[in-house]
Amino acid sequence: MPGSHLPLMEEGMARWPFGPPNAGIALDFVGAPPALDELRALVEERWKALPRLTQTLVAPGAARTGLAWWTGRHRWARRDGHGLAQQVGSADSTLREAVGQWFHTPFPADRPPWSLHLLRGTTEGEFSLLFRMHHSLLDGRSLTTLLRALFDDGRPLEGPASLAVPGPRRRTVRPGPAGGGPPGLLTTGRAVPLPHRGAREPAYTVVRLRADVLRAARETVRVGEAGSARPATTNEVFLATVSGVLRSCLSASPSASAPLGDGLSADAEPRQVWLSVPVDERPDDCGEFLGNAFANVRVPAPVTLSDPSARLTACIGLLTTVTRPRRTAEKLVEGTLGAVPGATLALAGGKIFAPAYAPAACSYVHLREQGRTLAGRPLRHLTIVPMVPPADTVTFALGGCSPGHTLSVATNSGSQDAGLLAEAFLDELTLLAEGARRPADRRTGRAAEREEPLNEKTR
Repeated sequence: MPGSHLPLMEEGMARWPFGPPNAGIALDFVGAPPALDELRALVEERWKALPRLTQTLVAPGAARTGLAWWTGRHRWARRDGHGLAQQVGSADSTLREAVGQWFHTPFPADRPPWSLHLLRGTTEGEFSLLFRMHHSLLDGRSLTTLLRALFDDGRPLEGPASLAVPGPRRRTVRPGPAGGGPPGLLTTGRAVPLPHRGAREPAYTVVRLRADVLRAARETVRVGEAGSARPATTNEVFLATVSGVLRSCLSASPSASAPLGDGLSADAEPRQVWLSVPVDERPDDCGEFLGNAFANVRVPAPVTLSDPSARLTACIGLLTTVTRPRRTAEKLVEGTLGAVPGATLALAGGKIFAPAYAPAACSYVHLREQGRTLAGRPLRHLTIVPMVPPADTVTFALGGCSPGHTLSVATNSGSQDAGLLAEAFLDELTLLAEGARRPADRRTGRAAEREEPLNEKTR
């Protein structure tokens, strides 16, 4: 809303200390790109009723110093007379080149902080459509809502629906089968050392996942009673595979000489490794709200389990959501922290951005519908570009559509690390898929859960 202050989550992203808080989604299509005027006309038609896309972000003070920075809050301001078509352009660049050029550059202060670009594809006969944004403006669910509207079977989005802010009722994650409940707000766990090969700098890489390998990995564990059991979800496989990558990082670390068993001494390094996962909080009747309506929850990464199937079993149900009213205590905490966002983030930042808080983030954005086309060109891939993560952590972002899945890896520790972590993910996913060929009681979700020291070989 024009003139409104940012809630605490968006305020935190506006003050992101690791680089411009830019993120985005790229859609790859088969065929020649549409004319730029055709794309601009489509954007004007389908998005014309959306106030969110006409706002500029106003900082609390002239500089990031002084009392205004500690007590003030960013706000949205109306940008009259600025047409949506002015935000749409084209470039003779690939996605990788665009990320290197644009995602580390702040948006101009006098324009809405988003843009849509036609890019050339990585091969002949393809092109990409890249939506780039300041993350305080929109979340992943908002992006899929916007992009769906541009497809050939889309329709203009409605202004009132885009403003339907989720209120007292929110979707939240309930504890999975392992129980134990979520960690405390400032509870830390164990940091996971990244490979640290090469220069320490922001890096981003992309790999494609083989559809047959992902399908086989889902079949490694089936959930439910015989006759009605379902395969593991893609998100559950995602969490289990990332957990395998973190286990391999711990195994390769010089500090892994001591096993992580049950007999930890009082001064031993904390055992639990946490994964940070954004969860959509929109109830069903707010599905087209545009903005940020997600919460970062932390779930345990089963890094002490040596068997990939056991790790998948441990991830079953971790992200099961329920819709419930917000509790009074939750409203009170949110209001108190949001009243002085600068001070809150300055005091908490040392903990919540530390590798021990969450060494890895796992984000999954998908378009389930089949047969999506843009001006007759079929959709082939969906690729996520996440924000630059905190130092010494990694973000794994899975983008999915009916033809297949794409994994993005973002780090602050250089391109060699990003490449090594992406390769490790593919290796761990293959190991999990191979487990589907081995007879075991995995078919009922009861894979063996024997724990082994992390300094032993895992494959």
